[in-house]
Amino acid sequence: MSSDYLLVDGYNIIFAWPELKELAETNLDSARTRLQDVLCNYQGYKKCNVLLVFDGYKVRGNPGTVMNYHNIHVIFTKEAETADQYIEKISQQIGRQYQVRVATSDKLEQVIILGKGCTRLSARDLKKEIEETNFEIKKEHLERIPSKKNRLFDNLDPELLEYLEKIRLNKKD
Repeated sequence: MSSDYLLVDGYNIIFAWPELKELAETNLDSARTRLQDVLCNYQGYKKCNVLLVFDGYKVRGNPGTVMNYHNIHVIFTKEAETADQYIEKISQQIGRQYQVRVATSDKLEQVIILGKGCTRLSARDLKKEIEETNFEIKKEHLERIPSKKNRLFDNLDPELLEYLEKIRLNKKD
């Protein structure tokens, strides 16, 4: 696992991205799951540590939870602790040792994390980076798809192909 970290303020991103905001208006759980899936895909390609943080501070008696969702960590903060506070605490602990990027459009939060040695990423910048990553993944995957016909000569080393072509044409060096 990489020593780079991406900390994501979950609800901030959900309500900043129009498609997730629209989904959240109908079903907040679905919006959270969709964001988790997007970040899992991103993490699988970028190989950074992703911590997705959701506010749990309004839930009475909430002890906070940390769970693994496929290849990312999802944190619901404890009662009376906001996602911003959690992100600030983690940034303080790891910001000087690791490359840490924090995705949030909260201006105050951005200023605070910059002071802790972290890099800020707005919700729009994160969306753009994820879209570019998805494009890279598709491009890389599509280039690897072999032709529908599996011919021996399609997968040969060019030098060997040239040698065999000479034999076929009965040419001598």
